[in-house]
Formats: sequence, C-alpha cells, structure tokens
Amino acid sequence: MKFTPTERAYIAGFLDGDGSIYVQAKKNDTYRYGYQVAPAIVFFQSAKSEKLFTEFYEFMNLGLMRNRKDGVMEITVGRIAEILQLIEVVKPYTRLKRKQLALLEQILETKKAVSDEESFSELLKLIDGYRNLNYSKKRNVLTP
Repeated sequence: MKFTPTERAYIAGFLDGDGSIYVQAKKNDTYRYGYQVAPAIVFFQSAKSEKLFTEFYEFMNLGLMRNRKDGVMEITVGRIAEILQLIEVVKPYTRLKRKQLALLEQILETKKAVSDEESFSELLKLIDGYRNLNYSKKRNVLTP
C-alpha cells in the first residue's frame, strides 16, 4: 500500500479519534479450542457524513463498509492480511491507540504459534488485555 506520510498520518488520526481496535474470543464449538479469535480495526462516522466517509473508504481500499441502523457508518478491517497492512501504514503515526496496536500485533504473532491448549490459553489472556486498554467492563480471562 502506497500512501504519503501525510496520508498515513491522516488515517492514523482518524483511527485515534473515531476508531476502535480489538480482538474478540467468541465461543464456538466448531473451532479446535472452542473459541473463534476475531481481530478487528474499525472506523466509525455518523451517516450524516456518508459522502466523505465513503471517500475515505475508497481511499483506504481496505475492509468492509456498512451503514448501521443506529445512524452510524463503520468500516471494519477484519482480515488478518489487511489488518497487518493497516498496522504498517498507521503504526508510526498513531498516538492514542498505540498500545492497542502493539497488543494486536502481539496477539496475531501468538495466534500463529498456538499449538496446544496451554498456548491457546496464553492467547486468550493476551486478548483479555484489551479490558485494560479499551472501555469494556465485560471482558474476563477465558479458558478453553
């Protein structure tokens, strides 16, 4: 992905201000250890700014855009290859979400190395680390 330094800073600023970075561990018995690990980087904007947000989506050329029923539009980057591309673009410029990005990178690296229930449990503990970085009060350490 080719962006100028100014464009990279713009995307990072958008993420810092109107974005969210998280990883969910969703209970799902069809997965090897009983959970689906779902990372995401999400950008939000009022549907009142649909034209500008659509331009931003087309400019970034990542993720999926949807218009929610509550009047909010979102761009969700959930494919790991696209997440890694986006991290590379914004990492040097992100300020407010720097710790979330670092944890996401650590989780993605750890996820690649999972080989047994013990290493999967360590991955879940890392995922639970978002409780301290984001505004979620519901997150708990999960065990497979």
